[in-house]
Amino acid sequence: MKLPVQIKGIIFDLDGTLVESSLDFELIRQQIGCPEGIDLLKYVDDLNCQTSQAHANNIIIEHEYQDAITAKPIKGMAELISAIEAVKMPTAIVTRNSLAASTMKVKQNAIAIDHVITREDYPAKPAPDALLAIANQWQIAPEHIMYVGDYLYDIQAANNAGMVACLITHGVEKRYQDLADIVIDELNQLLPFIQ
Repeated sequence: MKLPVQIKGIIFDLDGTLVESSLDFELIRQQIGCPEGIDLLKYVDDLNCQTSQAHANNIIIEHEYQDAITAKPIKGMAELISAIEAVKMPTAIVTRNSLAASTMKVKQNAIAIDHVITREDYPAKPAPDALLAIANQWQIAPEHIMYVGDYLYDIQAANNAGMVACLITHGVEKRYQDLADIVIDELNQLLPFIQ
């Protein structure tokens, strides 16, 4: 895999990318009444009654919290982060998760990334806002930043921000993987891009 540009910064998704996640989105959908094919967070945002919105948010946050308690690092995560630290490349995490759950996952899995942006900070992915805010903060052109994620929204967010879109598949082919610039099975495949 050869990239046409030099990577000067890396942004990661959290669940399914740096840590394992066992969130049961089908169950969450059932509990909050979200129809299939509609984005969960958008569905909650669009609820016109604040009581319903608060109730739905509490259900999602409770699921995320339970997931955070059991989250384990994805294979190769610690080695990759160490390699990135060694070359002093800037890193960040952009997740659709809540701040509380994200903070817990980062802390208990000893993820050495301080800059964590959650859905409370910017519109959720696939909106590019959080990614572009980081590029701006780092003063690095978006095309020199790689965004690594495991889901369609991650690839769409990277594409929307004009960043290098990297999809981690964990060896399972995804129907949307042709939308990514790079497709990897595991995190250690990113090591060559860091040197």
